[in-house]
Amino acid sequence: MSTRVATFGAGCFWGVELAFRNTDGVIGTTVGYAGGHVDDPTYKMVCSGTTGHAEVVRVEYDPAVVPYESLLVVFWDCHDPTQVDRQGPDIGTQYRSVIFTHDSAQAAAAEASRATLAASGRFRRPIATRIEPAGPFWAAEDYHQQYLEKRGYQACGASLRA
Repeated sequence: MSTRVATFGAGCFWGVELAFRNTDGVIGTTVGYAGGHVDDPTYKMVCSGTTGHAEVVRVEYDPAVVPYESLLVVFWDCHDPTQVDRQGPDIGTQYRSVIFTHDSAQAAAAEASRATLAASGRFRRPIATRIEPAGPFWAAEDYHQQYLEKRGYQACGASLRA
């Protein structure tokens, strides 16, 4: 089995992680921070809005079971991609909608998926999701990993559906 990695930011990483963990073909998830300019940031630093990081989920998956395009469907369905630097009550650049791509195939698939969604008429507002090359990923503190699952929750308190 060969595994691949995908990285998505869609607001608070707890609910996003749960959505991906419940996807067939996903081998593992890690919540963390990406897209910033500070090495090894802490949650407190990221929440300050000064590091440039987004809360993200790094998804390890088996492409023979779940293609990247299917992960994009999970991503679009688990948040409102029209909100700029927020998801529901969570406001700040760390909650931005972003796809960090790990190669040119992921970038092309993400761009095509975003264009298809924008043309679908599903949303009245424009898609705000950024697509950027993946840079360093920093795992979040242990207490954030599988946060909802460890507490017996099936979903985040905020609505995960757009």
